[in-house]
Amino acid sequence: MHIWVTNSMKLDPNLCILCRGRGWCGLAYCPVIARARATLMVKRRVSSKIIEGSSPPSIFIGRIGYPYVRIGPAAPPLVGDTQVFDYPELWIEKKIEDILEYRWSLITGIKIADVKKPEDKLIDELRLLAMSSKPVDVQIALKKPPRPFMTFSEHEPPQGPRSPLTKMKILGNPSIPRPVEKAHDDTDLPALEAVTYLYESGVPVSHIQKIFSTGAFGVKGRRRLVPTRWSITAVDSILSRKLIKEIKEYDPLNEILVFRYRLHDNLFIAILYPAKWSYEWMEAWWPGSTWNPGLDNVVIEGDYEGYHGRTTYPGIGGCYYASMLATLEYLKRIKRQATAILLREIYPGFKIPVGVWFVRESVRAMFNSPPVLKTDNLDEVMELLDNETKLGSGKWLSSSALLRRIKFTKTIDEFLKRS
Repeated sequence: MHIWVTNSMKLDPNLCILCRGRGWCGLAYCPVIARARATLMVKRRVSSKIIEGSSPPSIFIGRIGYPYVRIGPAAPPLVGDTQVFDYPELWIEKKIEDILEYRWSLITGIKIADVKKPEDKLIDELRLLAMSSKPVDVQIALKKPPRPFMTFSEHEPPQGPRSPLTKMKILGNPSIPRPVEKAHDDTDLPALEAVTYLYESGVPVSHIQKIFSTGAFGVKGRRRLVPTRWSITAVDSILSRKLIKEIKEYDPLNEILVFRYRLHDNLFIAILYPAKWSYEWMEAWWPGSTWNPGLDNVVIEGDYEGYHGRTTYPGIGGCYYASMLATLEYLKRIKRQATAILLREIYPGFKIPVGVWFVRESVRAMFNSPPVLKTDNLDEVMELLDNETKLGSGKWLSSSALLRRIKFTKTIDEFLKRS
C-alpha cells in the first residue's frame, strides 16, 4: 500500500496554524515542518534536470508491472557524508521528521527494466552503487525536474521525489567491502548462502537487502533483479531461518524474560518463555493510527509458528520476519532458545508507515536493554501486561495463540502434579 503525502496526513489546517510545530495534533512528529525543511533544500539546490550529489548509496527496484519494473539511483542534491539518508540502522534514535527529511531529499531517477536481464549498463552501475559501503558521488540526468511528493509503504522506507531517468554517471569511487566483492564474484555461490555469508561477515542487514535487490548474488544464469520490498523481507526471512537452526541447538531459557520498549507512540513487549522455539508476532492498531484510520475499535492482527516453522507467508506481512530476526539475534547472543511472543501496540500519534526497518530496529533496541521482568510465574507476566499495555492481559491472552497455549499447558501440568 502506498500513500501520497498530500492525502495521508488529514491534518486540520486550523489546528496547524495554532500549533506551529508544538505537537498539539498528537503525532509523533510534525509532517509540515519535515516537508517544509526538505522542500526548501530541494528547491534551493535543484536548479536544473541534472542532479549531482552523494548517493548514500541508494537505489530503487520497483514491483509494479513485474517483470518489467521501475529501477533507478537516488541521491540528494548535495555532496558529502550522506550515508544516514539510507541507513536504517542509524535511524532508531532519530526524530521521525529527521527521517522524513532524509528521504524527502533523495531524488530518484526512474527507468523501466526487465528483471530477468540484470546485465546492462544502468543495472551494472546500480549494482556497483549498491555494493558500496560509503556514499558515492553521482550525476543523475532527468527528463524533467522531479515532482515534490513522497510515497509511503509498510515495507520500504519512504520514497522521495522522482522523475524519468535519462542517464546516470558514477563520478566517485565506490568503496566495496571485500566480502561483498567475493560474494558477487562467486557465480557458483547460491544467493541464500551469499546472504548468510555477508551477514556473518558483519555487513549490515540493510546493505545486504540493497545489494540483493540488484541481482548481485546467485548462480550464474539465475541472477535476477528483486523488487526492493521483496528483497527486504527475503533477507530478513533467509537470515531468520538460518538463526533458527542455530538456536535450536541451545537449551531453553530457565525462566521467563519480559522486555519492554516505547518509541514514537509505539509500545513493544517481548515475552520469552522457557520452552522449545516457537514464535508469535501480534499488533494492535488504535483508531487513528496508520492502518486503522477510520474504525472506532482497536484492530488486532498477528501470526505465529511452532517448532517446525510455517509453510505459508504470514498475513501480517514483513514485520513478522523483521521482528523475528531481531529476536533470534538476542537468543543467539545469550545461547538459548525460547518460545517468543512479541506484542506491539500502535497509538494514534503514529500516523504514517515508515517501513519494516522500524520494527527490526525497535526490537533490537528493546533487546539491548535488560529485561523488565524475570520470573517463573506466568501470573506476574499477566500483571505486567495489565500495568504496561493499554489492551490489558485479558485481551492479549484471548488474541495470542501461543499465550493461550502456554497458559493452558501450565494449567494442565499443575493439575497433573496435584493428582
